[in-house]
Amino acid sequence: MARTDRLMRLMDALRRLPAPVTAARLAAETDVSRRQLYRDIATLRAGGALIDGEAGVGYRLTEDPALPPQSFSRLEIEALVLAVGELRQTGDAALEAAGRSALARIIATLADGQSQQAMHTVLRSFRPPPARVQVTVDMPLLRRACWEELALDVRYRDLKGRVTQREVWPLGISYSDRTLMVLVWCCLRQDWRVFHAAGIELACLNGRSFRPRRVSLLRDYAARHTAPGSSAKE
Repeated sequence: MARTDRLMRLMDALRRLPAPVTAARLAAETDVSRRQLYRDIATLRAGGALIDGEAGVGYRLTEDPALPPQSFSRLEIEALVLAVGELRQTGDAALEAAGRSALARIIATLADGQSQQAMHTVLRSFRPPPARVQVTVDMPLLRRACWEELALDVRYRDLKGRVTQREVWPLGISYSDRTLMVLVWCCLRQDWRVFHAAGIELACLNGRSFRPRRVSLLRDYAARHTAPGSSAKE
């Protein structure tokens, strides 16, 4: 692992894990030996990070030079913690982990009193995740295709069991209690389609880009499908 990546993972672990964090836990999180971990702690301290603690006791990140100070109202802090907790409802483990990581970075920039508020919020989400049909599509690939406006070749099975091969331009992903849906521009039909993610049996990049069409297509879709009597097609 590259040195920069290793140090970033260590900082992320210090932000995210309950303090004090033992050297053994940090070494496991960053996939290094304890000896290397101690060297990395020293490197971060030399770079300006204020890390309290020592070997045999545990470590605590008290000031992160990479993040500017922030301040939120108590209700804003409650809303952030609740929102991240609700990510469990998506059934997307990577998305949930990203939310926890982002929240940890935010909390690391708060004043001591606000950090304590974030650790002991009143509002929590304890709902069990919804039962969804197993999704086999590569979600990181799907997100990347949306972000970077990359066309996909997909094999799609609709709700009636019919299978088609299509080139699509992925525009967005939406979550509900029981389904995960993908909004696309279908090059076969020359129209928008809303696919059940569970019906996408195969998806791969085909080397084509639809930049910069995504924003305009989303705007036109919203305008058309918020009109009375409109409905999205699968």
